[in-house]
Amino acid sequence: MALAEAVAGLTAIPGVRTAAQLTTPSSETPESPGGTLAVASALAGLLPAGGLRRGTTVAVTGSAALVLALLAEATQAGSWAAITGMPDLGVAAAAELGVDLDRLALIPDPGAELAAVLAALIDGFDLVVLGPVAPQGVQPQLARRLTGRVRNRGAVLLSTAPWPGADLELSVSARRWRGITADGFGYLQSCELVATSRGRGAAARPRTASLLLPGPGGAVAPGEPRTARRLAEVAG
Repeated sequence: MALAEAVAGLTAIPGVRTAAQLTTPSSETPESPGGTLAVASALAGLLPAGGLRRGTTVAVTGSAALVLALLAEATQAGSWAAITGMPDLGVAAAAELGVDLDRLALIPDPGAELAAVLAALIDGFDLVVLGPVAPQGVQPQLARRLTGRVRNRGAVLLSTAPWPGADLELSVSARRWRGITADGFGYLQSCELVATSRGRGAAARPRTASLLLPGPGGAVAPGEPRTARRLAEVAG
C-alpha cells in the first residue's frame, strides 16, 4: 500500500486529525491541565508533570509492558495512540494493561519509509510508539527532525529504544515474579519491578517507583516501597 493511501486510511478514523486540522480543538481528545496526557496514578510519580507532557519524546527501554501502561489512561480518556515497528505486540496484553483498543492503531512494519510513516503518525495521533525497527537506532539527524515535529504538533513520541536527545528516559530493573512458591508450584500473578526515570530540565533528578506490571488484575499497580521491603527482609 502506498504511503498516501495509508495516511488517508488513518486520517479517515473519527477523531484522528492531520497537521492542517490541529488548530481546531477536538472534543474527542481530552487532556489534563498544563498540556499533559494522563497516566495511571502508579506511574505519575515518575513523570515531572505527573503525566506525559505534550511535545516531548520519551525513551522507554527494557519493558514493552511499561510502554503499553503509559498509553492506558490517555486512550481511556479519548486520546488516540499509534504503534509502529512492533509486529509481535500482543493486543490481548495491551487490553489487559488498560489500553482502549478502539483508540489504538497498529502499523506493524513501517518498511523503508520509516521517516515518512512517523511524520504522518505524529501529525495525526496524540501518542506515537516506535518499536526497535532500526538495529542501530534512529540516526541523530532524523531524530532531531522528528523531535522538532513532535514539539510543533503537540504529540508524545515513545521510543522503545534509546532516542538521541530524549526529554525523558525510563528503564526497569529488579524484576521479580509473584505467585510461585519456593518449591516451584503455583502460578504467576504479577511482576514486581523498579522503574527509574531521568531526563533534562525538571527531570534531571532520577525518580524511582516500585511497580506491579502487570498487577494482579492486569493493569499497572503500585508495588511495595523499596525501603519497606528492605526493612521486612532485615526483620525476617
